Amino acid sequence: NGQGILVPAGSSIRSVKDLKGKRVGFTKGSSAHNIVVQALEKFGLSYADITPVYLTPPDAGPAFANGSIDAWAVWDPYFAIGEKKQNARILINAYEVAKTNAFFIANRDFANQQPGPLREVIAGLSAAAAWAESNRDEVAKSLHEVTGVPLDIQTVAARRASFAIHPVSDAVIDTQQGVADRFYKLGLIPKPIVVRDIVWKPAQT
Repeated sequence: NGQGILVPAGSSIRSVKDLKGKRVGFTKGSSAHNIVVQALEKFGLSYADITPVYLTPPDAGPAFANGSIDAWAVWDPYFAIGEKKQNARILINAYEVAKTNAFFIANRDFANQQPGPLREVIAGLSAAAAWAESNRDEVAKSLHEVTGVPLDIQTVAARRASFAIHPVSDAVIDTQQGVADRFYKLGLIPKPIVVRDIVWKPAQT
């Protein structure tokens, strides 16, 4: 629930189909970029039907507020900022069109040569994630102190976030392969990627 496409509350854009010819802001190559592409596909539009405006969230927020972009695809806490501070309206949530994942990345040689320490790191991260799932308001307070993002915004984001850590499943690999293929087609990555080939397989190390 913490990612999607926002439009101003008074916007005439009521459906993804209404994005045709509009300026849509998002970070190039991000999960938000993928959400925009998949949303367009789902509603029968092509990427060429919109005017993409590549902006990082700190730049996109002011652009959205002053009307320089017509819609904004972004993730929490910026998504919550748009909702709560800029009176934005959710055009579509990410989960309605795409599965989104986050990953921990390791140096390939280190992962292959030092599986033991890597497992320990994963165990520690998993324990922290389990704590976060049960202590969302504490997470919000900590993030507020570190980032300076208002506590009410971080609370909204933390209460709807998923902190759980899981192994990379076949379903996740398939999802990411779709993202890789989509981004290659758009020219965002220079060559095809086989996602399965770059997933760490601890049982085989």
